[in-house]
This record gives sequence, structure tokens and C-alpha cells, in this order.
Amino acid sequence: MLNLILLQAELGAAQQGNQWTFWVMMILIFVVFYFFMIRPQTKKQKELQQQREAMKKGDKVVTAGGIYGEIKEVQDTTFIITIAKDVTIKVSKDSVYADASDAQAQQEKK
Repeated sequence: MLNLILLQAELGAAQQGNQWTFWVMMILIFVVFYFFMIRPQTKKQKELQQQREAMKKGDKVVTAGGIYGEIKEVQDTTFIITIAKDVTIKVSKDSVYADASDAQAQQEKK
């Protein structure tokens, strides 16, 4: 009878230790996900948003659909982009990226 009580006490202590190990591992997994996946992505999104806010008339851009053009007018949430002579389109700011070839040309001029 005493052996049974001692055995149950040992099993209870082992299960409690396993429970703590489980929670520690879950917290470590969350920390790893945060620092290696979530944080870099939010940093990248902030940089992209700052880049879009800094765009001005005359900058060369590429839309998410792959259309190259030059900003003709900047509005609150959209850009008016000239893609050919006398051809303009209105595009959401969220779907516009800076044209990398334009940035390379500016670097070569320096």
C-alpha cells in the first residue's frame, strides 16, 4: 500500500515536470517565430510604406501588375501614373513599387 502511494507521488511529480517542459518549449517556439519570421516581415512592411510615402512626381515606378511608368500626380491613397504618351492610369499606392532600374541609374550617375 505504501509502495502504491509513493509510486503515485513519483508519477505526479514527473507529470508536473513534463507540463513545465511543454510550456517552456511552447514559449521558446513562439520567441523563435517572432524573431525570425514576424519581426523581419513587419520591418520590411514599414520600410516599404516609408518608401511609398516618399514617392513624388517624376519618380519611375512599377505596379504590382508589372506596368512600368512615371508618377504624374500624387493623391491621398492613389497615384496617377503615365505609362505612355497621353496614357495615364490611376493606381492604389499599395500596389506600387519603386523602379529598381531607376535607382541603379541614379547610383551610376554618382
